[in-house]
Amino acid sequence: MPRAGYSDLKSQMTRASQSIVDNIVEDCGASSRLEFARYPDISIKSTSEVDYQLEFARDLGVMSNDVWKPLSKEVVEIRKMLSALRRSILAAAARDETLRPPKRTSREPRRNAASKRPGERMPEVPGTDD
Repeated sequence: MPRAGYSDLKSQMTRASQSIVDNIVEDCGASSRLEFARYPDISIKSTSEVDYQLEFARDLGVMSNDVWKPLSKEVVEIRKMLSALRRSILAAAARDETLRPPKRTSREPRRNAASKRPGERMPEVPGTDD
């Protein structure tokens, strides 16, 4: 891109490119896999923005096709990697859910000595002979 002019386009392209990385770094502090999957999604959107800005710069004639083409391919590859990362995080979250015991509904009574079923014996606790 030329040294002079197009400062808004350069600035926005730089911010969107930096956003890709920033969201991956922020991703590391997520408290759950579902929250973790949100950040690659944001990064994917930023790659789409960078991709468009590269095309726009090319269409304006401020970036040659020879410069645009490898940059565009790199952005597409980054987007594919982020999509694969997001899919693997969501798959892991789904596996976590299948391994988790089912949640008790509010209508299910709690199980304690007072709520044992008729004919059901409560487990014996050692040292409590009556």
